[in-house]
Amino acid sequence: MTKIGNLKKLFNKHKIDGYLIPKNDEFFNEYVSEEKDNLNFISNFSGSYGFALILKKKNYLFVDGRYSLQAKMQSGRVFKILTIPNQYPYSILKSKKLRIGFYSRVFTENTIKNFFQKTKCDLIPLNIDLVNQIKKKKIKIKIKKFYKLLDKDSGLSAKFKINRLSNFLSKNKVDLQLITSSENVAWLTNLRGNDSNYSPLPNSYLIIDKFKRIFLFCNLAKVDSKLKRSLRYIKFLDIKFIENFLINLTGKKILIDKNTCSIFFKIMLNKNNKLIEKNDPIYYFKSKKNKTEIQNSIKSHIHDGVALTKFIFWLKDNYKKKKICEIKAQNKLFNFRKKSKFFKGPSFPTISGTRSNGSIIHYRASKKTNKLLKDGDIYLVDSGGQYNFGTTDVTRTLSLDNSSSKIKKIYTSVLKGHIAVTNFTLKSNTIGSNIDDAARAPLKRINLDYPHGTGHGVGYFLNVHEGPIAFSKKNKVNLSEGMIISNEPGYYENGKFGIRIENLIYVKKRKNKIYFKNLTMAPLEKSLIDRDMLNIKEKLWINNYHNEVYNNLKKFMNSKELLKLKSHCSNI
Repeated sequence: MTKIGNLKKLFNKHKIDGYLIPKNDEFFNEYVSEEKDNLNFISNFSGSYGFALILKKKNYLFVDGRYSLQAKMQSGRVFKILTIPNQYPYSILKSKKLRIGFYSRVFTENTIKNFFQKTKCDLIPLNIDLVNQIKKKKIKIKIKKFYKLLDKDSGLSAKFKINRLSNFLSKNKVDLQLITSSENVAWLTNLRGNDSNYSPLPNSYLIIDKFKRIFLFCNLAKVDSKLKRSLRYIKFLDIKFIENFLINLTGKKILIDKNTCSIFFKIMLNKNNKLIEKNDPIYYFKSKKNKTEIQNSIKSHIHDGVALTKFIFWLKDNYKKKKICEIKAQNKLFNFRKKSKFFKGPSFPTISGTRSNGSIIHYRASKKTNKLLKDGDIYLVDSGGQYNFGTTDVTRTLSLDNSSSKIKKIYTSVLKGHIAVTNFTLKSNTIGSNIDDAARAPLKRINLDYPHGTGHGVGYFLNVHEGPIAFSKKNKVNLSEGMIISNEPGYYENGKFGIRIENLIYVKKRKNKIYFKNLTMAPLEKSLIDRDMLNIKEKLWINNYHNEVYNNLKKFMNSKELLKLKSHCSNI
């Protein structure tokens, strides 16, 4: 009996006709650990976002445009792949009257309403996880301790942040807030942990009231006595007690985050309290990095730029002489990053793809898909690191002596969009969708486009993808000083190649004006640039950027590397 077959055997017991499985765990983190990755377990899909709807006779896997090709490759034999936002469960269920079950700890009410709007289905919240019921092999979880950032590294003390949030609660006449996002607990308390392979997250829940009383619920084995002493104003409680704590709250006005508060918690709190559902204000607070966070991010990007640039030199020197495959290349880049004493680990799974694999937007090389890097091709590598202290994310498309005029035309159009983002004139009312339009314009002039946003917010030694800011068609958040965002237009030709250029940028303020400044320091692929397509301003931008890269990285290079750096950063 297959995994899906075993799951369907439980349907009759729970009186359901189908079951919904998300990518996230109960903490709603982007990257889930292996033991909690139920979507991968049931479908073999390894992307960072998606969900499955398993009915008695059919199986559906919903992914966004980044993952359509990957999902077909990994799961298409057993699942029908549907692309969101074009299709949701309501698209296929329509007039069907089915009982759809779901684990109530891993879904929000907003998500369920969005998936099943205008259907006749009955949605059944279950207090047990049916996928866990069919897992034969339980993975033993290693306990890793929480730790605290020093104030000199975070720029603001936890007490300052707590005061700010408490004042927000008082001003909005809220008695207390339930914080269900681990990244927001981390920001508020300056705690970090090891509960994600790619983000230093301390999986936990936190309750704060307008009197600044704080209760943090977690696995207490992760908190030692020294940490407790340094955070005397926080009461640490075992995570298993959160249900009793919430049940006993009565007559309170409670703020919950509509995107991370599970239906399980909402049902519990709704019985005897008044709920205020909004975006957790911490998302906005932490999106505006303070001066210390920006300075540390600049340092982190220099160390990251050294690693990526040395990798580029190595690749250019060796791809004709040695058999270098996608996996070997990404491992080599990882080893270059490891040479920095500040490097803590990758900030997301590296995307290392050539030829057809490059066209899969969130591709992950495996033994089955691994391709050799060949003369005449192009190679896309999207990677990042977590550093003490800072988070990086950078993409370079590299030429392996490619001479295609078509590739150059597209690469240069992508680069023009990339430059248009950084050069965009910012005003106090500039929003993410304005930037997205500017990035796509050069590609649209040659009737091309890309199926993903142009940029996402980035955390400070936290999640590489962070709200609420984004460069996307629907984002309406105003850009403000201190925000760190990715700038990553691209183009992908299915089954042939992919091109993307990504830097992280931040919003800097000087003389009451805000503008974008590059954080990422690594050379662009000059051999793919069609100079005739560039105007004077764009050429100046490239030369100024390369001059900055050279000045930041030169002291880290040996004599041979310095010559190469000069060549890669010379004026066009």
